[in-house]
Amino acid sequence: MKRVTALALAICAPAFAATASTPAPPFPATISQLEMNKAVARRVFEEIFNQGKFQVADEIYAPDFVNHGLRRDVGLQQDQAAVHWEKQAFPDLKMTVDRMLAEGDLVTVVWTLRGTNTAAASPLPATGVTLQLRGITVWRIVAGKIREEWTSFDLALAARQFVAQLKWQLIGLFLVAVILLLAAGRATARLRLLPAARR
Repeated sequence: MKRVTALALAICAPAFAATASTPAPPFPATISQLEMNKAVARRVFEEIFNQGKFQVADEIYAPDFVNHGLRRDVGLQQDQAAVHWEKQAFPDLKMTVDRMLAEGDLVTVVWTLRGTNTAAASPLPATGVTLQLRGITVWRIVAGKIREEWTSFDLALAARQFVAQLKWQLIGLFLVAVILLLAAGRATARLRLLPAARR
């Protein structure tokens, strides 16, 4: 029995020694960086959108930031102007983080926006429309600064929510426009007939 135990130890000892001398993987540093990037992303929602602390953008966005839109790219100034407009038009705007994942220098967030259009923001008048949208944003964060963004949400759903809540007002506006166009057409026709009647 002692021989079997000694033999087993002699066979397993190199394997144990090899695993004992292998350094631990660098997970804590990686996890720490991922968590720091996620904290930067959370600040966008909590501080900028929800609390309206627009100055936070100067702390967490890189000066050469680019938002890669569907049709065109915009810089930091245009991006933040859109954020100001959204908060002005929807003063109670709240964005919640539904899911957040980080890998490398990318942070992906699935979010939900809720707000009521209670203030005018050119060209949108205050309509009272309550909006709820879900979207997804991917940020590239380097050294604690957001450098790039890709965001997608269903703009058609937002339009449908406006139309559904304003349909009677929109129908009324449409009818007024039709009546005005008909009246203008009749007035134009009468004005054309006046020179002919004078002959």
